[in-house]
Amino acid sequence: MIDYSKMPHHNILCIDMKSFFASCAAVLLNLDPLTCYLAVVGDTERQGSVVLAASPRLKKEFGIRTGSRLFEIPKDPRIVIVNPKMRTYLRISMELTKLFQRYVPGEAVHTYSVDESFLQVDGTEKLWGDAETTAQKLKKDIEREYEVPCAIGIGPNMLMAKLCLDLEAKKTGISRWTYDDVKTKLWPLSPLSQMWGIGGKMEKRLNRIGIFSVGQLANYSLKQLEQKFGIMGNQLYYHAWGVDFSELGAPFLQGQISFGKSQILLRDYPDPTDVKRVILEMCEEVARRTRAAKKVGRTVSLGIGYSKDEFGGGFYRSKTIEEPTNITMDIYNVCIELFQKHYTNKTVRKISIALSNIEDDLNMQLSLFEMNKPKQQALGYCMDEIRRKYGSNAILRAVSYTNAGTARHRSTLVGGHKQ
Repeated sequence: MIDYSKMPHHNILCIDMKSFFASCAAVLLNLDPLTCYLAVVGDTERQGSVVLAASPRLKKEFGIRTGSRLFEIPKDPRIVIVNPKMRTYLRISMELTKLFQRYVPGEAVHTYSVDESFLQVDGTEKLWGDAETTAQKLKKDIEREYEVPCAIGIGPNMLMAKLCLDLEAKKTGISRWTYDDVKTKLWPLSPLSQMWGIGGKMEKRLNRIGIFSVGQLANYSLKQLEQKFGIMGNQLYYHAWGVDFSELGAPFLQGQISFGKSQILLRDYPDPTDVKRVILEMCEEVARRTRAAKKVGRTVSLGIGYSKDEFGGGFYRSKTIEEPTNITMDIYNVCIELFQKHYTNKTVRKISIALSNIEDDLNMQLSLFEMNKPKQQALGYCMDEIRRKYGSNAILRAVSYTNAGTARHRSTLVGGHKQ
């Protein structure tokens, strides 16, 4: 049993903008986000383009959701299909953050994603009232000033606020959960993938040991969960009890555990030489992100997804190297080793690369056998500075100018999509 009297008892608001991209697009067209039929797609000229967002009514009546394809959208005159305006959506998101800061100090706001934020409203009761009253005022301000609908979950910690949002507030508008609600509202939840933080793979692993609901997870042996899943088992157990010790903004303050990049290619790549060219471009970006954080990593991971014409499939493999690095060619050489070992001569459509096992770059050790490493690292930082000052296209590798390269095209996008 958990002694909740010793657990955090904050007032955390988790605010989610309903179908944010679609709602913004609707407002820009003077449409009502809640009643119009609108889809934002990656590229209206490509029938296979992915739906990035769909208005609530389009979801409900036509079953079109994020991840659907353009060709799946019915030919109905009521349906509006638009390209994304990512720069505009991001600007609106930033304006919403400024609105939040009217209610609480900047350090009490944690931007979780472009359309979701956490606010800690402890100590603001004399200004705005209790948490529910504050949530009502916030919701009214958002909808009056930006015409974007939202939902707000309230909880004693970030986890409970998020669960309240996902499982109840998205239906009711505003809801509040306390620790008293864990057994009645959280424990009956099944399948487990509906629980924030549990993906499909973890759900299958838990199912194999007889855990099918959150209640069963909460009442499973903590010791056995830790033996089977390590630190993740400990987290799963306490999350099933609604316990979360995270402080607002902790994911940023404590640093990332990996740096990565993933992309679905614009076309199928049947030639492995072309795939290697894209891998090099992506290694450059992963290395740049790692250097920007002044970090190095030891574990390189490569994921390859095959085309639907190959009936899908692929692989995801990792290798840990002896010395940590943030040098592009070090990461690339490991990726190529993994690619050559596991690639099965199929057409490639998706590539993902990650660098994990992160340390501060001050920990990079010199080697008698790699005397050029400090120069290579310094060169990487120099190239990063030039790109920061003059744009990501200021310096590109030669592979980016081949037909296989994607970096030049992607540099014109915001968040991987049209501006």
